[in-house]
Amino acid sequence: MFEILFLGTSASAPSTKRGLSAAIVSHDEYRFLVDCGEGTQRQILQSGAGFKRLTRILLTHGHLDHILGLGGLMSTFLRWEAIDELEIFGGRSALERVHDLLYGVVLRGKQPPMPLTLQEIKPGIFFEADDFTITAFSVTHRGPGCLGYSFETKARRPFLAEKADALGVPFGPERRDLVNGKTVSLADGRMVKPDEVLGAWQSGTKLVVVGDTGRTDDILEHCRGADALVIESTFLNEEAELAQQFSHLTAQKAAELARDAGVKRLILTHLSRRYRERDVLAEAQAVFPETVVARDFDSFQIKRN
Repeated sequence: MFEILFLGTSASAPSTKRGLSAAIVSHDEYRFLVDCGEGTQRQILQSGAGFKRLTRILLTHGHLDHILGLGGLMSTFLRWEAIDELEIFGGRSALERVHDLLYGVVLRGKQPPMPLTLQEIKPGIFFEADDFTITAFSVTHRGPGCLGYSFETKARRPFLAEKADALGVPFGPERRDLVNGKTVSLADGRMVKPDEVLGAWQSGTKLVVVGDTGRTDDILEHCRGADALVIESTFLNEEAELAQQFSHLTAQKAAELARDAGVKRLILTHLSRRYRERDVLAEAQAVFPETVVARDFDSFQIKRN
């Protein structure tokens, strides 16, 4: 299961109710900040999420409404908050801009208050834990190195407790070893194989997060079968030409992607101040009913099916 907490859901400039792009994706003890628009540190505090274990930041691209909050965050770390390390992942152009912001404006010759790594990533798996991976994929927006992210738990075979009970497998390391694919020996000498107590393989949970994008055809396969797709919806279809000019999506276009990719739920973010939320939602739901519009501090649990 993944959880996503939205910290900022506005496009380009903040509004009275929406901050700039930022969200926290969590899985067990892992936490990832996706983008860091202006004011993100205040949103982190106001949400109650805090800075603990928030040591990895994933950038979708280098536009200012997605990175300016890094300056304030680093300034706060210099004075008040303390974290063990900070890794910032993104495309080369985004990281070059972040380097200028942090080292040229905030630090200005000082050393970061923690080990700081700016990690350029290419499309493909770039983070892997015991039970989940994060894959980066290319996104078409204004400028090079724009990325989307797919969070996926690994496929697993469920442990069938009733079968283990019937075979007399005791609670403890024997069951753990069976889950890990090992044959175990019982006290009476019988051997129990994993296939006797494990069910069929089940695919994992998939959460796809896309920042700004002007196309959907080149990300369709990356979104395929996602349990949730988070993506921008900057324009309504009445201004489709303007959306294309600035390489953004309309609510209708985002919904068509969700429908064609067979996702379970569509979560729209990055809303322009020019539109009413209900109009954005209505346009998308006309194409893909399982659509919601995220607001600041909304939290969603993403589970398989």
